[in-house]
Amino acid sequence: MVMEVEVVSEEFIKPASPTPHHLRTHRISFLDQFIPLIYVPMVFFYMNQETSIPLTDIIAFNSKRSQLLKQSLSETLTLFYPFAGRIKDCLSIDCNDEGAYYVEARVDWSLNEFLRHPDSSFIPELLPAEASWTATSAGGYVAMIQVTNFACGGIVIGTFLSHMIADGPAATTFLRCWAAVTRKSGEEAAYPNFDASFVFPQSEAYPKEATILALFTPFLKTGICWSRRIVFDASAIASLKAKTASSSVPDPTRVEAVSALLCKCLMATFKAKSDFQKPTVINHAVNLRRRAVPPVPKNSMGNFLCMATALVMGEETELDDLVCHLRKEIRKADGDFVKSLQGEGGLLKFCEHIEEMMGKASYGAAGETDFIGFTSWCNFGLYEIDFGWGKPAWVTCTASNKSETVFSNTVVFMDTRLGDGIEAWVFLDEQDMAKLEQNEELLAFGSLEASPSDVGYSA
Repeated sequence: MVMEVEVVSEEFIKPASPTPHHLRTHRISFLDQFIPLIYVPMVFFYMNQETSIPLTDIIAFNSKRSQLLKQSLSETLTLFYPFAGRIKDCLSIDCNDEGAYYVEARVDWSLNEFLRHPDSSFIPELLPAEASWTATSAGGYVAMIQVTNFACGGIVIGTFLSHMIADGPAATTFLRCWAAVTRKSGEEAAYPNFDASFVFPQSEAYPKEATILALFTPFLKTGICWSRRIVFDASAIASLKAKTASSSVPDPTRVEAVSALLCKCLMATFKAKSDFQKPTVINHAVNLRRRAVPPVPKNSMGNFLCMATALVMGEETELDDLVCHLRKEIRKADGDFVKSLQGEGGLLKFCEHIEEMMGKASYGAAGETDFIGFTSWCNFGLYEIDFGWGKPAWVTCTASNKSETVFSNTVVFMDTRLGDGIEAWVFLDEQDMAKLEQNEELLAFGSLEASPSDVGYSA
């Protein structure tokens, strides 16, 4: 039986209160300017905790829950007013209160059954229609949401939030606030801070083409891209951390350890195709919030990101060497670095950082360098987002088994439900993916396409 999603309705959810006139245009920061106009996808799976509800009453139950979600979203958008607007241009958002694009859908299946045997190709169906990782343009939505009700009373909430104004932590802040308003827990909703452009002033002189995506386009493959979810449980990560430790880095984090393993396996994959080990550029997104002194407030909206870039030569493929390279580059983004980006001279310092990064990426002649990009969503607290019917059974990003994308040779990390494992979404072309799936060292630690039930989910 094929699982099908039926769209029930499409509408716009407007803020409960109008946005004041002086806030109608939101200017982004220069850190936001560095981020391409793509969407941040998140998909939350919630089991039906009201097991006493007869199946005959599920429709009424879903309808009541739907009205509650829309009302609470309207109230939340009053605080997060840019999310109800439209992208005006590459520098600003028109906070016109047109509303967040909102889709309701239903599936005549049990969510429990799906989670026992998850089909990655089905996940994009749980997100707003025609939305993807790919770029949007002027006039595009800032927030798109799809709520899908399953026949058992389970529910899936899929969101696409514009990366122009929300990195992973900012998107999590929005969703956590919406959840708190929905469950009416009595908690004071986190009032978002939209002052990033005052700390990191934008510049019209900054080339709109100079985004991280555009800069690395020469190293990214276009066309058909395949994805696989590789799960590393707590015991595998403990073994991997012990294996990657060294006198230089005696305490590798789980993200560093898994990153090093995937780097080694991907480098072996690339070598098998070209018959020699090329130098490899390893790019890791770094969250600047906690690295700032004092730390950036958790409710700050925008992109507080930079890229740590390591150039690894062909002979440096041992796990401990790779961990050392990663930590050295990531730790350059310290409190002094964040401070240097603030104020009028911040953009110049950031451009110097980009030039250094691109100098490593441009090592050697064209085509003589491989590229691997990492983004980590670990420790965002996504499994703590409770709308009033319990914590999610599973949280993931969107990735079909085969899609048209420019994000080849990239990896996205997410927590497992218990918080001690990692789910790695790997994006490669078909030939490289087939080779990676046969890597014995990878398979010694990671499980391909493991069910969420293998990493903490229980019905």
